[in-house]
Amino acid sequence: MHVPRLHVIADCASLADKALRGGAPAVQVRIKGSNDAEMLAECEQIVAAAHKAQAVVIVNDRADIALAVGADGVHGGADDLPVSVLRRVLGPDALVGGTARDPDTALRHQDNGASYVGVGPVYATTTKDGLPEPLGPAGVEKVAATVDIPVIAIAGITAAQIPELLNAGAHGVAVIGAVAHAADPISATAELLEALGG
Repeated sequence: MHVPRLHVIADCASLADKALRGGAPAVQVRIKGSNDAEMLAECEQIVAAAHKAQAVVIVNDRADIALAVGADGVHGGADDLPVSVLRRVLGPDALVGGTARDPDTALRHQDNGASYVGVGPVYATTTKDGLPEPLGPAGVEKVAATVDIPVIAIAGITAAQIPELLNAGAHGVAVIGAVAHAADPISATAELLEALGG
């Protein structure tokens, strides 16, 4: 399955809906602090809306929920199930992503069947606590030069920074704040897409 160039990370169906209306080709669902039943219901809504919009849904951390709602894939963070296990659970056709902060980890994910690697934090961000120092475009470049699978840069990314990340070898970007905190999330999504070349 093709790895989209823009992943909008959403924690609820209403934000996912705005991103989809802005043309987002992929929604990554990251819901914290809700129980499984609530998360399942929210993911079902997001999958229904995304598939109507011909976009893909990747569920963060939860292979079981991804399977249950018919999502297109799952992304495993640094402390989640290994890529090899996610691939085994979801099968050969799903999108499976893994978080990498260095070339060695990215190579391991590639060898274990990852469809793409999420590389970050690229810039400083306030949407997630406890992250290491930002890698900057140079960190993205090191990983992109090492692996053959797409590199998705994440953390603190705005439309203005996309050209330097593409120059560093990133295939695309994953964003939270650039859409979630925008005055108009729909047009913010469209602007990000335009910066990525449509």
